[in-house]
Amino acid sequence: MIAGEGGDAGGMSAYIAHHLQHLASAKQTALFDSSIVHWDTLSFSLLCAAIFLLVMRAAAKRATAGVPGKFQLAVEMLVEMVNEQARTLVKGDLTYVAPLALTVFGWVTLMNAIDLLPVDWFPTAASAVGVHYLRPLPTADLNASLGMAIGVLLLVFYYSIKIKGLGGWAHELVCAPFGMVNLSFNPLTWVGAALLAIANLAMNIVEYVSKTLSHGMRLYGNMYAGELIFFLIAGLGGSLTVAGVALHLITGTAWLIFHVLIVLLQAFIFMMLTLVYIGQAHDHH
Repeated sequence: MIAGEGGDAGGMSAYIAHHLQHLASAKQTALFDSSIVHWDTLSFSLLCAAIFLLVMRAAAKRATAGVPGKFQLAVEMLVEMVNEQARTLVKGDLTYVAPLALTVFGWVTLMNAIDLLPVDWFPTAASAVGVHYLRPLPTADLNASLGMAIGVLLLVFYYSIKIKGLGGWAHELVCAPFGMVNLSFNPLTWVGAALLAIANLAMNIVEYVSKTLSHGMRLYGNMYAGELIFFLIAGLGGSLTVAGVALHLITGTAWLIFHVLIVLLQAFIFMMLTLVYIGQAHDHH
Protein backbone atom coordinates (compact mmCIF):
# COMPACT_ATOMS: atom_id res chain seq x y z
CA MET A 1 0.00 0.00 0.00
CA ILE A 2 1.91 3.06 1.22
CA ALA A 3 5.19 3.62 2.96
CA GLY A 4 7.44 6.43 4.05
CA GLU A 5 10.82 5.58 2.53
CA GLY A 6 10.42 7.05 -0.89
CA GLY A 7 13.04 9.73 -0.35
CA ASP A 8 16.14 7.50 -0.47
CA ALA A 9 19.39 9.09 -1.63
CA GLY A 10 19.03 7.89 -5.21
CA GLY A 11 15.71 9.66 -5.71
CA MET A 12 12.40 8.30 -6.96
CA SER A 13 13.84 6.45 -9.96
CA ALA A 14 16.46 4.68 -7.85
CA TYR A 15 13.81 3.83 -5.25
CA ILE A 16 11.53 2.22 -7.84
CA ALA A 17 14.41 0.47 -9.62
CA HIS A 18 15.54 -1.04 -6.33
CA HIS A 19 12.06 -2.34 -5.50
CA LEU A 20 11.71 -3.90 -8.96
CA GLN A 21 14.77 -6.11 -8.43
CA HIS A 22 14.15 -9.77 -7.62
CA LEU A 23 15.97 -12.04 -5.24
CA ALA A 24 17.23 -14.15 -8.14
CA SER A 25 19.71 -16.93 -8.84
CA ALA A 26 21.47 -14.66 -11.38
CA LYS A 27 21.15 -11.15 -12.79
CA GLN A 28 18.32 -11.00 -15.32
CA THR A 29 18.77 -8.84 -18.40
CA ALA A 30 15.64 -9.87 -20.35
CA LEU A 31 11.95 -9.52 -19.53
CA PHE A 32 11.55 -13.30 -19.44
CA ASP A 33 14.34 -15.78 -18.78
CA SER A 34 13.35 -19.32 -17.78
CA SER A 35 16.94 -20.16 -16.77
CA ILE A 36 16.83 -17.73 -13.83
CA VAL A 37 14.99 -18.59 -10.62
CA HIS A 38 13.30 -15.75 -8.77
CA TRP A 39 13.41 -17.05 -5.24
CA ASP A 40 11.08 -14.35 -3.92
CA THR A 41 8.41 -15.11 -6.52
CA LEU A 42 8.72 -18.83 -5.89
CA SER A 43 8.57 -18.45 -2.10
CA PHE A 44 5.61 -16.07 -1.96
CA SER A 45 3.60 -17.98 -4.57
CA LEU A 46 4.08 -21.27 -2.68
CA LEU A 47 3.23 -19.51 0.59
CA CYS A 48 -0.03 -18.19 -0.88
CA ALA A 49 -0.88 -21.64 -2.23
CA ALA A 50 -0.26 -23.20 1.18
CA ILE A 51 -2.40 -20.57 2.94
CA PHE A 52 -5.30 -21.10 0.54
CA LEU A 53 -5.16 -24.89 0.85
CA LEU A 54 -5.02 -24.67 4.66
CA VAL A 55 -8.03 -22.33 4.71
CA MET A 56 -10.02 -24.68 2.45
CA ARG A 57 -9.01 -27.65 4.59
CA ALA A 58 -10.14 -25.83 7.72
CA ALA A 59 -13.45 -24.99 6.05
CA ALA A 60 -13.99 -28.62 5.06
CA LYS A 61 -13.23 -29.89 8.58
CA ARG A 62 -15.52 -27.32 10.22
CA ALA A 63 -18.41 -27.74 7.77
CA THR A 64 -21.71 -28.75 9.36
CA ALA A 65 -25.10 -29.72 7.97
CA GLY A 66 -26.89 -27.25 10.19
CA VAL A 67 -26.98 -23.47 10.04
CA PRO A 68 -23.58 -22.41 8.67
CA GLY A 69 -21.40 -19.88 10.42
CA LYS A 70 -20.03 -16.80 8.67
CA PHE A 71 -16.81 -18.53 7.62
CA GLN A 72 -18.59 -21.59 6.24
CA LEU A 73 -21.18 -19.41 4.50
CA ALA A 74 -18.48 -17.34 2.78
CA VAL A 75 -16.68 -20.47 1.57
CA GLU A 76 -19.95 -22.05 0.38
CA MET A 77 -20.83 -18.90 -1.59
CA LEU A 78 -17.38 -18.93 -3.20
CA VAL A 79 -17.61 -22.62 -4.07
CA GLU A 80 -21.11 -22.22 -5.50
CA MET A 81 -20.03 -19.25 -7.61
CA VAL A 82 -17.12 -21.20 -9.08
CA ASN A 83 -19.26 -24.31 -9.66
CA GLU A 84 -21.85 -22.23 -11.50
CA GLN A 85 -19.22 -20.76 -13.81
CA ALA A 86 -17.70 -24.19 -14.39
CA ARG A 87 -21.08 -25.73 -15.28
CA THR A 88 -21.72 -22.93 -17.74
CA LEU A 89 -18.37 -23.10 -19.55
CA VAL A 90 -17.35 -26.76 -19.38
CA LYS A 91 -19.61 -29.43 -20.86
CA GLY A 92 -18.35 -32.51 -19.12
CA ASP A 93 -17.20 -33.99 -15.84
CA LEU A 94 -16.50 -31.22 -13.32
CA THR A 95 -15.01 -33.47 -10.65
CA TYR A 96 -11.56 -32.01 -11.15
CA VAL A 97 -12.27 -28.92 -13.25
CA ALA A 98 -14.36 -27.08 -10.63
CA PRO A 99 -11.83 -27.60 -7.79
CA LEU A 100 -9.08 -26.53 -10.19
CA ALA A 101 -10.94 -23.30 -10.98
CA LEU A 102 -11.54 -22.68 -7.26
CA THR A 103 -7.84 -23.20 -6.53
CA VAL A 104 -6.83 -20.87 -9.36
CA PHE A 105 -9.15 -18.12 -8.16
CA GLY A 106 -8.13 -18.36 -4.52
CA TRP A 107 -4.42 -18.70 -5.27
CA VAL A 108 -4.27 -15.78 -7.69
CA THR A 109 -6.37 -13.62 -5.35
CA LEU A 110 -3.97 -14.17 -2.45
CA MET A 111 -0.93 -13.48 -4.63
CA ASN A 112 -2.52 -10.31 -5.98
CA ALA A 113 -3.48 -9.21 -2.46
CA ILE A 114 0.19 -8.93 -1.47
CA ASP A 115 0.15 -5.70 -3.47
CA LEU A 116 -2.23 -4.21 -0.87
CA LEU A 117 0.44 -4.37 1.84
CA PRO A 118 2.85 -1.44 2.35
CA VAL A 119 5.49 -1.68 -0.35
CA ASP A 120 8.41 -1.32 2.08
CA TRP A 121 7.36 -3.91 4.64
CA PHE A 122 8.90 -7.02 3.10
CA PRO A 123 12.00 -5.33 1.54
CA THR A 124 12.79 -3.59 4.85
CA ALA A 125 12.42 -6.82 6.80
CA ALA A 126 14.60 -8.61 4.26
CA SER A 127 17.32 -5.95 4.38
CA ALA A 128 17.48 -6.35 8.15
CA VAL A 129 18.71 -9.92 7.65
CA GLY A 130 21.09 -9.08 4.81
CA VAL A 131 18.78 -9.64 1.81
CA HIS A 132 19.07 -6.47 -0.28
CA TYR A 133 16.54 -7.29 -3.02
CA LEU A 134 13.07 -8.69 -2.48
CA ARG A 135 9.98 -8.32 -4.64
CA PRO A 136 7.06 -10.06 -2.93
CA LEU A 137 4.32 -9.70 -5.58
CA PRO A 138 4.43 -12.95 -7.64
CA THR A 139 1.86 -11.95 -10.26
CA ALA A 140 3.90 -8.86 -11.21
CA ASP A 141 6.63 -11.28 -12.32
CA LEU A 142 6.17 -12.50 -15.89
CA ASN A 143 7.88 -15.76 -14.97
CA ALA A 144 5.02 -16.57 -12.59
CA SER A 145 2.03 -15.35 -14.61
CA LEU A 146 3.28 -16.86 -17.86
CA GLY A 147 4.24 -20.04 -16.03
CA MET A 148 0.66 -20.42 -14.77
CA ALA A 149 -0.65 -19.78 -18.28
CA ILE A 150 1.63 -22.50 -19.64
CA GLY A 151 0.30 -24.80 -16.92
CA VAL A 152 -3.24 -24.13 -18.17
CA LEU A 153 -2.09 -24.88 -21.73
CA LEU A 154 -0.74 -28.25 -20.60
CA LEU A 155 -4.10 -28.98 -18.96
CA VAL A 156 -5.83 -28.09 -22.23
CA PHE A 157 -3.63 -30.61 -24.04
CA TYR A 158 -4.35 -33.20 -21.35
CA TYR A 159 -8.14 -32.83 -21.54
CA SER A 160 -8.09 -32.68 -25.33
CA ILE A 161 -6.26 -36.01 -25.53
CA LYS A 162 -8.27 -37.55 -22.69
CA ILE A 163 -11.63 -36.71 -24.24
CA LYS A 164 -10.88 -37.01 -27.96
CA GLY A 165 -8.02 -39.48 -27.88
CA LEU A 166 -4.57 -38.81 -29.25
CA GLY A 167 -5.71 -39.57 -32.78
CA GLY A 168 -8.83 -37.43 -32.48
CA TRP A 169 -6.86 -34.48 -31.16
CA ALA A 170 -4.21 -34.83 -33.87
CA HIS A 171 -6.99 -35.06 -36.49
CA GLU A 172 -8.53 -31.87 -35.10
CA LEU A 173 -5.20 -30.06 -35.35
CA VAL A 174 -5.01 -30.61 -39.10
CA CYS A 175 -8.73 -30.48 -39.93
CA ALA A 176 -9.95 -27.39 -38.07
CA PRO A 177 -10.84 -24.59 -38.59
CA PHE A 178 -10.81 -24.75 -42.42
CA GLY A 179 -11.90 -28.35 -42.76
CA MET A 180 -10.48 -30.95 -45.12
CA VAL A 181 -11.17 -31.80 -48.77
CA ASN A 182 -12.52 -35.20 -49.74
CA LEU A 183 -9.64 -37.31 -50.99
CA SER A 184 -9.82 -39.09 -54.34
CA PHE A 185 -7.42 -40.59 -56.86
CA ASN A 186 -6.83 -37.13 -58.30
CA PRO A 187 -3.37 -35.95 -57.16
CA LEU A 188 -4.66 -32.38 -56.93
CA THR A 189 -6.97 -33.34 -54.09
CA TRP A 190 -4.00 -34.70 -52.14
CA VAL A 191 -2.11 -31.48 -52.74
CA GLY A 192 -5.10 -29.45 -51.60
CA ALA A 193 -5.54 -31.66 -48.52
CA ALA A 194 -1.86 -31.22 -47.61
CA LEU A 195 -2.06 -27.44 -48.00
CA LEU A 196 -5.22 -27.24 -45.89
CA ALA A 197 -3.66 -29.46 -43.23
CA ILE A 198 -0.61 -27.19 -43.05
CA ALA A 199 -2.83 -24.10 -42.83
CA ASN A 200 -5.01 -25.68 -40.12
CA LEU A 201 -1.98 -26.77 -38.10
CA ALA A 202 -0.42 -23.30 -38.38
CA MET A 203 -3.67 -21.64 -37.29
CA ASN A 204 -3.99 -23.95 -34.29
CA ILE A 205 -0.39 -23.33 -33.22
CA VAL A 206 -0.93 -19.57 -33.48
CA GLU A 207 -4.15 -19.89 -31.48
CA TYR A 208 -2.50 -21.88 -28.70
CA VAL A 209 0.46 -19.52 -28.48
CA SER A 210 -1.66 -16.36 -28.57
CA LYS A 211 -4.07 -17.67 -25.93
CA THR A 212 -1.23 -18.58 -23.60
CA LEU A 213 0.58 -15.28 -24.04
CA SER A 214 -2.56 -13.19 -23.57
CA HIS A 215 -3.58 -15.30 -20.56
CA GLY A 216 -0.31 -14.65 -18.75
CA MET A 217 0.41 -11.14 -20.02
CA ARG A 218 -3.02 -9.81 -19.00
CA LEU A 219 -2.48 -10.72 -15.35
CA TYR A 220 1.14 -9.60 -15.38
CA GLY A 221 0.44 -6.25 -17.06
CA ASN A 222 -2.35 -5.24 -14.69
CA MET A 223 -0.51 -6.21 -11.52
CA TYR A 224 2.79 -4.69 -12.69
CA ALA A 225 1.06 -1.39 -13.44
CA GLY A 226 -0.68 -1.40 -10.06
CA GLU A 227 2.61 -2.12 -8.32
CA LEU A 228 4.31 0.81 -10.06
CA ILE A 229 1.54 3.17 -9.00
CA PHE A 230 1.98 2.09 -5.38
CA PHE A 231 5.72 2.78 -5.67
CA LEU A 232 5.01 6.28 -6.99
CA ILE A 233 2.52 6.95 -4.20
CA ALA A 234 5.01 5.65 -1.61
CA GLY A 235 7.60 8.05 -2.99
CA LEU A 236 5.33 11.03 -2.31
CA GLY A 237 5.65 10.42 1.41
CA GLY A 238 9.42 10.78 1.25
CA SER A 239 9.23 14.54 0.59
CA LEU A 240 8.23 15.14 4.25
CA THR A 241 6.20 18.19 3.28
CA VAL A 242 2.58 18.86 4.13
CA ALA A 243 1.57 18.57 0.47
CA GLY A 244 3.66 15.45 -0.03
CA VAL A 245 2.31 13.63 3.01
CA ALA A 246 -1.27 14.69 2.21
CA LEU A 247 -1.00 13.46 -1.37
CA HIS A 248 0.65 10.29 -0.10
CA LEU A 249 -2.25 9.51 2.23
CA ILE A 250 -5.10 10.62 -0.02
CA THR A 251 -3.87 9.01 -3.23
CA GLY A 252 -2.69 5.91 -1.39
CA THR A 253 -6.06 5.34 0.24
CA ALA A 254 -7.98 6.01 -2.98
CA TRP A 255 -5.78 3.70 -5.04
CA LEU A 256 -5.94 1.02 -2.34
CA ILE A 257 -9.75 0.97 -2.46
CA PHE A 258 -9.75 0.84 -6.26
CA HIS A 259 -6.98 -1.76 -6.33
CA VAL A 260 -9.04 -4.17 -4.23
CA LEU A 261 -11.36 -4.42 -7.23
CA ILE A 262 -8.41 -5.02 -9.56
CA VAL A 263 -7.07 -7.77 -7.29
CA LEU A 264 -10.38 -9.65 -7.36
CA LEU A 265 -11.19 -8.88 -10.99
CA GLN A 266 -7.85 -10.12 -12.33
CA ALA A 267 -8.14 -13.33 -10.32
CA PHE A 268 -11.69 -13.83 -11.63
CA ILE A 269 -10.62 -13.20 -15.23
CA PHE A 270 -7.70 -15.62 -14.94
CA MET A 271 -10.06 -18.27 -13.56
CA MET A 272 -12.68 -17.64 -16.25
CA LEU A 273 -10.13 -17.89 -19.06
CA THR A 274 -8.88 -21.13 -17.54
CA LEU A 275 -12.42 -22.51 -17.65
CA VAL A 276 -12.99 -21.19 -21.18
CA TYR A 277 -9.85 -22.86 -22.54
CA ILE A 278 -10.54 -26.16 -20.76
CA GLY A 279 -14.16 -25.98 -21.93
CA GLN A 280 -12.94 -25.57 -25.53
CA ALA A 281 -10.80 -28.68 -25.05
CA HIS A 282 -14.00 -30.60 -24.28
CA ASP A 283 -15.69 -29.46 -27.49
CA HIS A 284 -15.49 -31.42 -30.74
CA HIS A 285 -15.03 -29.58 -34.03
